[in-house]
Amino acid sequence: MATVILYGTETGTAELVADAIADVLAADFDPSIYDMAEFAAEDLNADDFLVVICSTYGEGELPSGALPFADELDEVDPDLSGMHFAVFGMGDSVYDDTFNRGGEIMAEMLTKRGAAQVGEHFRHDASSTIKPTVAAAEWAQGLKSVIADD
Repeated sequence: MATVILYGTETGTAELVADAIADVLAADFDPSIYDMAEFAAEDLNADDFLVVICSTYGEGELPSGALPFADELDEVDPDLSGMHFAVFGMGDSVYDDTFNRGGEIMAEMLTKRGAAQVGEHFRHDASSTIKPTVAAAEWAQGLKSVIADD
């Protein structure tokens, strides 16, 4: 089983988070990292374990880097039955009603097509003192057992 890491970003922080997660998973799972802006929905494979990193933009929307992938998911509407995925969401709790909405939108889009979300849906808060890459590395340690059990 391959581990695929997809990130959707506006400013590039989600890419750094993807790298931090990949560093933790590298020894056991040899992950591949892709920008959602350059990843085709047709390339999703139910046999892969998917890790989604997505920031939140504007008023609770997907970042521009995630839009091409989200649009293609809507167009292609692939059957993702059997696929398992985990989400590392990014947002700022200053925006109370829309905090971390980007990751939630991606999770909803995948589950709507039959994929199953597993593990902790992490919601990083940009207003916290914890750097997103540090939080991601800690989260990925716990994710290792989730992937291994998959």
